[in-house]
Amino acid sequence: MKKWLWLLVIVGLVAAIPVAVQRVQTEQSSNQVELVVNYRNLVEAAAYAPQPAKYMNEQLDRLKQAGIGSMAMFESSLAELRNANRILLYNSQEAALLDQKTPPLNENYTYVLFTSPENAERLSPLIENTFLGLDINVRLWSGRDGLIIEAPVESASMKPLPQDPIAIEQLLAKGFHIVPRLSDALPYNQEQVEAQLKGFHDIGVKTIIFDGESVRGFNDDLEMNSLTAFADLLKKYDIAIAAIEGLKVEQKGMKKLAYLTDYNVIRLHSITDQEAFNEPDVLGDRLSLAAKDRNIRMIYFNIGVKKDFTKAEIVNSIDNMLHSLKEPGHALASIEANGYTFGQAEAFHVVDAPWQRYAKLLVVIGGVAMIALMISFFVPYVMLPAFLIGLIGSAGLFVLKPNLLEQALALGVAISAPTIAMVLAVRRVDMSPAVTAGGTRLAKALGLFLRTTVLSLMAVPFVIALLNNITYSLVLEQFRGVSLLHFVPIVLTALYVFLYRGESVYKEGKRWLFMPITVVWVIALGVVGAVGLFYLSRTGNAGTLLPGEATFRALLENTIGVRPRNKEFLMAHPLLIAGAFIAYRYRFGVYLFIIGSIGQLSMVDTFAHIHTPVIISLIRTALGIGLGIVVALIFVLIWSIIERCWKAWRPKFEA
Repeated sequence: MKKWLWLLVIVGLVAAIPVAVQRVQTEQSSNQVELVVNYRNLVEAAAYAPQPAKYMNEQLDRLKQAGIGSMAMFESSLAELRNANRILLYNSQEAALLDQKTPPLNENYTYVLFTSPENAERLSPLIENTFLGLDINVRLWSGRDGLIIEAPVESASMKPLPQDPIAIEQLLAKGFHIVPRLSDALPYNQEQVEAQLKGFHDIGVKTIIFDGESVRGFNDDLEMNSLTAFADLLKKYDIAIAAIEGLKVEQKGMKKLAYLTDYNVIRLHSITDQEAFNEPDVLGDRLSLAAKDRNIRMIYFNIGVKKDFTKAEIVNSIDNMLHSLKEPGHALASIEANGYTFGQAEAFHVVDAPWQRYAKLLVVIGGVAMIALMISFFVPYVMLPAFLIGLIGSAGLFVLKPNLLEQALALGVAISAPTIAMVLAVRRVDMSPAVTAGGTRLAKALGLFLRTTVLSLMAVPFVIALLNNITYSLVLEQFRGVSLLHFVPIVLTALYVFLYRGESVYKEGKRWLFMPITVVWVIALGVVGAVGLFYLSRTGNAGTLLPGEATFRALLENTIGVRPRNKEFLMAHPLLIAGAFIAYRYRFGVYLFIIGSIGQLSMVDTFAHIHTPVIISLIRTALGIGLGIVVALIFVLIWSIIERCWKAWRPKFEA
């Protein structure tokens, strides 16, 4: 039965490879990176300059020359138009004093005074239409070039207006592309939205970013089916939407809108106003990694403004941002060196041939077979029932929750392959006669490592094929269970090493349970526990780096181009090879296989990061293997010296 299951695994593996190839083709279908600056932040920064308009013009020229191609335009407001010196705002009392009249006793309106006839001509219709659409009366300010809005200043200033048309014209004249930011604060109106999107299309807008906790149309979707209507307009005018990376809570309606627009979605990485003050070289590395490692095609800069008490002035992060792009950050050069160009971002063109569904069926069967094989190493008699139950369960999940089927099976395969590889490695060492010759032991240890690595990497095509959906690449869906992947193969390897190498599991378990506990055992268990907790704390993205680790990572990234995983080439791979080298003569070396299993599962985990391009994961894994062998040779050399010293000194100790 095992032979038949292995045959199914091989068939599934062969079927998965062309699916993985199409995944690579999808990832290579978009290579333009768009650099976007928050225009609202720029206006705020300019407001602190002695001559705001002149300062704004100078900074726009600097940004354009540095390679910034786009400006993010929020929906405007009366407050923002005031900050841009387009209008002046007064309440009823202030307006009365301006007109030299007695302040009204029962009125709290907003008085808008335009700062130039051009501003009045361009902005007056925009303001009137917005407030009249909200059933707020607007009338002319008699004797003044302005408007009276029958709402308090505090309330009127919060109402969203369309993007500032005067600012848009100025930015277009400077050669910038416009990336509008839309909120869902106002009731959805299809005619107004279509007019807005048509206007965006006419000025070359390719992508919009949503502002706030939901996408445009979400709040009215139940009553008006507005998300579908909005998606139709986006497709009509060929406008993509941006999915912001790293939000604590995903914007409401994003998944549905992405689906309705056929996943015309751009991944966006945002630099916050606080992060904008980080060291330029740190920012530069971050920008380069975002494009190369995480399928980011839009990088969004917020501009920070803060008080610098050492200089006794207000400073902003514009210079810091430019230094990160040029020198010393070199982000632009690094991104270009990785094969990307700069321009308006485009969504990935999904390569999904009709035959993929049949290939995935074979992948599912092969994946179930691999999980059943893994179970058979621990409970042999349930192998066939496990396979049959797995097939039936997969069929049920395919009908009820296909996403759950993909993720559960991918997790099962990702756990099974490294576990099988490690169990077979332990068996191979146990079945081998003791070897004393150093060269032979090293050759056998390297051969065992490479064989184990190939078996572990059998999971990779399965994981790629099962999760070959654009929703994972865009992180609209996430692969769950990564913590289990980082933990279960280690536990199963340890279980096999401790309990499955004797006469029976029962007798081995009894022997370990009744073994006298010494101080050495207590210390050893404490060390293992501490190391285990530290390891688990490092499996996520929020793990704390060790002193000097950030510098070491940057050195690897800048020197090699793709950073291999430290735990693979500095610890797990070398200890697996060294453990095999020791175990071929002294069987206790097998216990190092438990730590060595970390490297095997880590390689599979690398490919479980679906937002990372497959080619980058391949390079990272290959570098980890190659450097791991180099470090392992050092470990083996050290052990060989210890062996020789012990052989020479042992008679003296025994005497």
